[in-house]
Amino acid sequence: MTKPAIRITEPRSKLSVTALLLPEKAPDNAAFLLAYLDKPRLVAGIHAMWTGPEISCPVPVADLEGQAYARPLPAENATLTPQPGDIVLSYVPPRVWAGTPNAIFDIGLYYGPGARLLFPIGWLAGSVVAQVLPDEREHLAAACGVIRRNGACDVTFSLVEV
Repeated sequence: MTKPAIRITEPRSKLSVTALLLPEKAPDNAAFLLAYLDKPRLVAGIHAMWTGPEISCPVPVADLEGQAYARPLPAENATLTPQPGDIVLSYVPPRVWAGTPNAIFDIGLYYGPGARLLFPIGWLAGSVVAQVLPDEREHLAAACGVIRRNGACDVTFSLVEV
């Protein structure tokens, strides 16, 4: 029996991990990613400033405009303290973050202990929508450390089955 998963890669850091989707725990958020990743997507990533050990990958506004999947998302399988290996989809409604007119959909790659979803706008529960395979979490942490040192990067997300 195969399960839907996301392959996450970034060449400079040699990031290459697989994260199992959790549609049974976060159905609307998993559906967003399944629809968004109908083709491989290149998303800018940067080490997060407020949340701790996270590579933040905000979905580009151009990928959201006019798309049926770009609708408000509920908090599902919610967390304020992501754990290493968690892939967290965060949704921020329009005009909440500094008046930004567009909704924000952020794919967070959490790689170490001590993460927290506390932002300048306050605490924001995110949805744990996928988890990196346990035997790949050390590699995730090492690669994310390289990204932290190197700065901004381009992360590729693609659907796979495992």
